[in-house]
Amino acid sequence: MKKLFTIAGLIAVLGFSALAQTPTKASEKPAATSPSSPTPSADQILDRYVQAIGGPAAWKKLTSRVSTGTIDIPDKNLSGTVEIREKAPNHMLVTIIVAGASYRQGYDGTIAWTDDPKDGLRDESAAELDDTRRDADFYHPLDLRTLYSKFTVTGTEKVADRDAYAVEAMRAGSEPDKLYFDTQTGLVVRMFTRRHTADGVIEFLEDLKDYREVDGVKLPFTVHQTSTDSSFTIKFSEVRQNVELDDTQFSKPAAQ
Repeated sequence: MKKLFTIAGLIAVLGFSALAQTPTKASEKPAATSPSSPTPSADQILDRYVQAIGGPAAWKKLTSRVSTGTIDIPDKNLSGTVEIREKAPNHMLVTIIVAGASYRQGYDGTIAWTDDPKDGLRDESAAELDDTRRDADFYHPLDLRTLYSKFTVTGTEKVADRDAYAVEAMRAGSEPDKLYFDTQTGLVVRMFTRRHTADGVIEFLEDLKDYREVDGVKLPFTVHQTSTDSSFTIKFSEVRQNVELDDTQFSKPAAQ
C-alpha cells in the first residue's frame, strides 16, 4: 500500500489547490448495497486487509521506499511529477513539481515542514503536525489499530462497480475517517478523510486503483483525489524499495 494518508491532502498541504479549482463534492458517499452474506467485524476486515497487501512479515522486510510518477490536473490542463521518499520508522519527503513550481513536504521524525510558492518554508504545528506524524509511519497499514482508537463497520456500499465494506475509523478529538475495503480482494479502494492545513480542515475523497505487487507487498499505482476545490490523479510509474536513504534528506532545508 502506498502511503495513503500522505497522498490524501497533498494539494491542500502543499498550497497549490488554486491550480485545480473545480466544483467537486468530497463528502459524497457511495450508495448502500444489500450484502448477500453477513458483514464481517472490523477486526476481521482489518486482518484480511493486512494479508491482502502482503502480510506483516513481507512489510517488515522493507525499510525504505521511493515512489515516482505523474500528477494530472485536467480542469486546468496541467501536469507534473511526483516523488515520495519514505524511510522507517517515520521519515518522509514528498516533492511535486507542477508548471515549473516546486512543492515539498517533509518530516524527519521530529519536525514537519512544507515549502511552496504560496507560503514559503514553514514548520507545521498542532493538529497539522499530528496529521503528518501519522502519515509518516512507514508501516501505516500494519498500525491502523494504533493510529485509530475505534473502528465501526457501517455496512456494504458501492464504490464504482465494486461492493465494499464501509468502516468508520475514529481518532480522539476528530470526526471519523471512512475506509472502504473491497469485499472480494480485501484491499482499500476508497477513503474519506479530513486533513488539517494552514487554512483549516479540508475533506478529501480518494479512490485507490491498479494495485500491483512489489517485493511481496501490494501497492496502489493510481490515486484519484477530490475535495471541495480540487481534483487530480496521481499515477506511479516506479516503486523502488529498500533504497539507501540518508536521514539528512528529510530535514528541513535552510531558509534562503
